[in-house]
Amino acid sequence: MKILVNDGMSAEGMQILRDAGHEVSDTKIPQDELESRIAEYDAIVVRSATKVRENIIDAGIPNLKAIVRGGVGVDNIDVKYAEEKGVKVMNTPAASSDSVAELAMAHMFALARHIVPANLTMRNGQWNKKQYKGSEIAGKTLGILGIGRIGQSLAKKALALGMKVIAYDPYVESVDLDVTLLPKQDVLAQADYLSLHIPVDPAGFVLSGAEFTSMRDGAFLINCSRGGTVDEDALITALNEGKLTGAGVDVFVGEPEPKADLVGHPKVSVTPHIGASTGEAQARIGLEIASLLIDFFK
Repeated sequence: MKILVNDGMSAEGMQILRDAGHEVSDTKIPQDELESRIAEYDAIVVRSATKVRENIIDAGIPNLKAIVRGGVGVDNIDVKYAEEKGVKVMNTPAASSDSVAELAMAHMFALARHIVPANLTMRNGQWNKKQYKGSEIAGKTLGILGIGRIGQSLAKKALALGMKVIAYDPYVESVDLDVTLLPKQDVLAQADYLSLHIPVDPAGFVLSGAEFTSMRDGAFLINCSRGGTVDEDALITALNEGKLTGAGVDVFVGEPEPKADLVGHPKVSVTPHIGASTGEAQARIGLEIASLLIDFFK
C-alpha cells in the first residue's frame, strides 16, 4: 500500500512499514495541494498540522482507506464523515502520555518559581532576586479535568511531589490512584492548579468566563490539551483582573498563529504545542502507527 506520512514520523516506524512491503512517502504535501494529491495514497499519517476535512476525504475515495493521527486528539480530522465514507480513522492515545504530563508539570514549576521572567530579565542584565518570590508545589491541590491516560500520568507525578490531587471526568468512575473524583464545580473551586486533559467540545469552550469566576482566587491554569478548550479572551481577562495568578499554555486557537495578547502576556508561560515532542514519545508513536497500519492492511 502507498502511505503518505505528511507531518513526520520516526525513521524506525517508517522502516517497519517498508519492511512489511508498503511504500512510504514522507515528503510533505502542503495543505492547499493535498486535495489534488490524496487519491495517490491508500493511507495518510498526520499529526496536528495537516487537516483532513470532508473535501480531502472525498478527493481520496476510493483509494484512501485509512487516516492515522500520530497523537491523541483527532479534532483536525472529520472522523464521523470519514467513517461514514468507509475510511478508518486511528490514533495513538497511549504513546505520548508521559511526555504531555511532564510538560504540564514543567509549566507548573515555571509559574510557581517565575522561571520565564527571571530568565528573560537576567539575560537583559537585571538581578531581580527580590521580585521573584515563588511558592512550593508540595502541599498544593492539583485539579485535573480529564483523568484518562495523560491525566493519570500527571496525577502520579503530582502525588510524588506531595500534592493533593482531585479530578473530574464524566467517563471515569474510579482510578487506581490516591485521587479524589469530584463534580466539576468542586474541582474548579478547590484547585490551586487546574490542568486540562480533555478533547474539544463541539458545544463550545470547556472553560469560559463562568468557569474562571468559579475558580479559586489566585489559581493557575495549565492547558496542554487542545486549542479551543479555553475561551482565550476570558482567560486574558481573568489574568488581567487578578482572578488567576498565571497560566501555562501549550495549545491555542488558530495554531500556528496564536493570539498575540495571550502569547505575550507577562503572567503566561507558553510553548508551541510541543506536548508530545520528545524523542521517546515520537519513537513510541512511530512504532504504534506502524503496528496499526500493518494490522489494518492485513
